[in-house]
Amino acid sequence: MGNILDYLDWRGDLTLGHSAFNEVDNLILSQLVYVNFDYIVPPVWRETTITIQEAAEQYFKRYNEEQIGQFSYMVRISIPLLWKLGQCARFANARLSKFENMIDLDRTKQFSAMHIELDDGTIYIAYRGTDNNIVGWKENFNMSVSTPVPSQFEAVRYLEDATEEGEALLRIGGHSKGGNLAVYASVMCKANIKSRILEVFNNDGPGFDSKITKSDAYKEMLNRIRTIAPLSSIVGMLLEHEEEYTIVQSYRSLLMQHEAFAWEVLGASFVRADQVEKKSELLDATLKSWLNQLDKLQREQFITAVFYVFEAGDVRTLEDLSRAKWKKINEMIRALHASQENKIVLAKTLKLLLTEGKKTFLSSK
Repeated sequence: MGNILDYLDWRGDLTLGHSAFNEVDNLILSQLVYVNFDYIVPPVWRETTITIQEAAEQYFKRYNEEQIGQFSYMVRISIPLLWKLGQCARFANARLSKFENMIDLDRTKQFSAMHIELDDGTIYIAYRGTDNNIVGWKENFNMSVSTPVPSQFEAVRYLEDATEEGEALLRIGGHSKGGNLAVYASVMCKANIKSRILEVFNNDGPGFDSKITKSDAYKEMLNRIRTIAPLSSIVGMLLEHEEEYTIVQSYRSLLMQHEAFAWEVLGASFVRADQVEKKSELLDATLKSWLNQLDKLQREQFITAVFYVFEAGDVRTLEDLSRAKWKKINEMIRALHASQENKIVLAKTLKLLLTEGKKTFLSSK
């Protein structure tokens, strides 16, 4: 089976007039927004656009292979997708605009989005998922404590600002946290924008607390929400979902199935699976049981303790963490021992996680 890059080789010559927009197109555009388009795609305050073909040409003039090799993982794996999109009739003339990218350490906010005008006259609003910045992952953790988090506020504001003028029909989507932002913005936006939304795609993104999923606004949008998750979904199973899942096959294993390039494609669709794997269900049950044992204060204390350790070791990205030398690891260990309060919180909370995992495993037997 192929993936989204193979799909563009197979079907990239078919315009949207010949073959209508589909779920695979959605994932492609959700992944495209991971590219670092700063100074290439016009920002939200400029009334200009650029085609994907033009953006690709400018991008590869601006960055050489050595520079690209220094970018974060999510950017690096998305760049070949940009190149292919610029070469194919299906997407080369799609117009990009209103690119926004912000990281706010003080407010624990990581947000990025882009406006994509397609040849069929519709607009796709793509929200970026969590990149390699630790602040983005901290914001993900904060979703288990309270809603909305800062990027969810930004998602609503962006959707309303980017689509207020005009009457074009809309598709909203994103991968990982971007999928959560797509759903939240669609549920919370103004009624005149909500009425123009055709579909909302949550590509393996987390859900919400029950306060959101039980709301009238969420129920109003429910039949337009499409949640797609791989066989061993972990991120997409977090928190609550009321909508049905589409489960797809992936040729990677465990957490790496979250990566969009690992989802199997056949024709204009993903290759379906009957249900998520047992190990994914067990992990999901463990995490939900664990979170249910923690009140809001305990969750906040755990998140504070985890990121206190990262900050002590000057860990700002996932690359920092994966490449951490013994000196940096030692600094984090020393910081943890120096803070008895954080040490106790982490020990108690992780012990509870192991206990819940054991109970879930035994009950499954």
